[in-house]
This record gives sequence, C-alpha cells and structure tokens, in this order.
Amino acid sequence: MWSTLPDTRDHFPLDEDVMPTLLGKYKVPHLDAKHEANQFFTDNGVPVTFFQTVFYYDNFINFGMEPVRDQEGTLVLNLPLGGGKLPMIAAEDIGRSALGVFRRGLSTVGETVNVIGDHLTGDGIAAAMSTAFGEPVSYRPVTLEQYRSFGFPGAEELANQFQYFSSLTQEYERTHSVEQTRELNPALQSFPEWLVGNADSIPIGRRN
Repeated sequence: MWSTLPDTRDHFPLDEDVMPTLLGKYKVPHLDAKHEANQFFTDNGVPVTFFQTVFYYDNFINFGMEPVRDQEGTLVLNLPLGGGKLPMIAAEDIGRSALGVFRRGLSTVGETVNVIGDHLTGDGIAAAMSTAFGEPVSYRPVTLEQYRSFGFPGAEELANQFQYFSSLTQEYERTHSVEQTRELNPALQSFPEWLVGNADSIPIGRRN
C-alpha cells in the first residue's frame, strides 16, 4: 500500500493561470509530487493499493491555522475557503483506516482507496470549534490573494491547497465517503469528535 495525494494539475493545468504555478512545475507541490511517485509503482508492475488521504485535523495544532483573537477579543477563523468545504481526517485515523485496508488482503490491489473523516465549510469548522472551546468562533474568510500575501513560509502553497479542496467540493462528495471510511475504521472520528480530545492542544489565546 502506498499513501498518496491527488495531483492538483488534473484540475488546474500548468498552462492556465487560475492558480499560480510554484517551483516551475507544480500547483500544490506537497500534493502533486506525492502523486507523481505513484508512477514508480505502476511503471514497475508493483502490486499496490493507492491509499489517498486529505487535510489533517491536526493541522490546526501545528501549522498556524488556529483561530486568532481580533481587537475585540473574539476568536476568528481566517481560511480562504469561501463557501466551499474542506475534506479532513484525523492523523490517527489514517493509520487505523490503513489497517482496515490491510485486513482486506489483496482485494484492493490496483485500486485507489480514498479516506475522509469529515467534510465541512468554514462556518461548520468554526461552529465545531465554538462548542469545543466554550466560546464563539467566527469564520471570516479571507481571499486567496490575501492568504498568499500573509508572507509566512508556504503561504502560497497553502492558499493553492485551500483553493483546490474548496473548488472541488462536489467532486470530493462524490469520491470520498465517510461511511465507506468507517467500514475500514469503525473508530473514525468526525471533526467535532476529534475536538473533544484535542481542542486544548490548539494554541489559541484563552480568555482569563
């Protein structure tokens, strides 16, 4: 089994300027490059299951995507999702879901298995956080251009990633099933369920 990611260039070709091209040949390098490696398996006739994942809930802990406080002290979630949805899963559920694939033996060889734990709009993410934090979280979407201009390392790549996921909301609803993932992993967590045990690890400024 090979854990992989989608090639965003299938939907945002390099010769189109709808999304900036990065490093001369990628749209979202950490997705596209991972998908390129799929070819090594197919070219060499390796019997493989392509195990395709999505955005991690855990990114809200480790990558500066947590809500921040505005001047009035309100927690604000700034993501460039517009009205689209973000496909997500807990990192620990990736391992448990992979175990479910292994338990099926050779039946998935040659197939792509997509896993997902939840699929939420920015408002849905903020609502789940509001419940978990015990105070309101307001989703205030920023534009892709604003997010790219934030200037932190990887801002352009992450903006492209959010553009890809949110633009393909209907595609992900068609190809990624929470119910099918739960068949592999009965302990699969929704985003609100994951927050019950992990909200305190998200580095927001708490009220005194």
